[in-house]
Amino acid sequence: MRTTILVALLAIAAAPLSAQELTKVRFGTNWFAQGGHGGWYQAQADGTMAKHGIDLEIVQGGPQVNNRPMLPAGQLDFLMAGNLLLSFDNVRNEIPTVVVAAFYQKDPQILLAHKGVYKDFADLTNAPKILISRDGQISFWRWLVFEHGFKDEQLRPYSYNLAEFLTDETVVQQGYGTAEPLYARKEGADPESFLLADYGWNTYSTTIEARTDMVAEDPEVVQAFIDASIEGWYTYLYGDATLGNEAIMAANPEYTLERLTEEIAAMKELGIVDSGLAREKGIGAMSNDQIAAFHDLAVRTGILEAGSVDVSKVATEQFVNKGVGLPLRKELTGE
Repeated sequence: MRTTILVALLAIAAAPLSAQELTKVRFGTNWFAQGGHGGWYQAQADGTMAKHGIDLEIVQGGPQVNNRPMLPAGQLDFLMAGNLLLSFDNVRNEIPTVVVAAFYQKDPQILLAHKGVYKDFADLTNAPKILISRDGQISFWRWLVFEHGFKDEQLRPYSYNLAEFLTDETVVQQGYGTAEPLYARKEGADPESFLLADYGWNTYSTTIEARTDMVAEDPEVVQAFIDASIEGWYTYLYGDATLGNEAIMAANPEYTLERLTEEIAAMKELGIVDSGLAREKGIGAMSNDQIAAFHDLAVRTGILEAGSVDVSKVATEQFVNKGVGLPLRKELTGE
């Protein structure tokens, strides 16, 4: 009888967590499913989230969906944000959220030119037209003017369409290093990308925000979600990404495996996810010093009003910088 009970107890202990034992988590992304979200789809699809006790639901963003207010309203548990300017805005407006991880060490924002037309980044200041979106005009464009000598006379509105770029080789436009250069090549162009992060635009990107009450009351859930996300990203970048890619294509049928493969290759080449502090302390790493430095850049260049943001409230390093996933990276890459 004792043996039977012992065997039953051991079987229970060895069994995987049931769906009832997992913590339900709703995670809002900033756009339709894509390679730039791959780590989360991978962790959801291959069981990494479940291994960490998380039952993950990914809520896609898109042109008709604004996930941002859903986080403070309690309809999401975590939100994929863009760069730190959005988080500064939250603090300025006393929205009770905080950054808990930074999955892009570099903002993928670029200026896109035709190869050979301009000799280097500095020469872009001679372009007759530079297409920049409204959001870009009140953010990185001000930095480009203040610190790199670009001129407002060059500025033209960007309509998120490559047509003008493709028909005029003197045109420069904004884009993402993992998107527009790929689209331009498919249209027969020979584009050259200038990653703004490589010229001093030192914001983190694809940050993860959580509500301050969740960080205070359920830190174990926050930690589990972040750890699983980190592991998912290492597997997606360096391991078998089949399940992650299948999940992305199921969620967004417009994506193809070819497009995903090209996108992830660009992310690796540019060092978007796994570079800088992440190489030492794991994907998702961030430094309060770098956040403060970007805050100072934003104030210096007129993007942000001095004294409007208490930078100490923007983020917490509590859940990152612990080397999570580094053994997995070594196992997958041999490095």
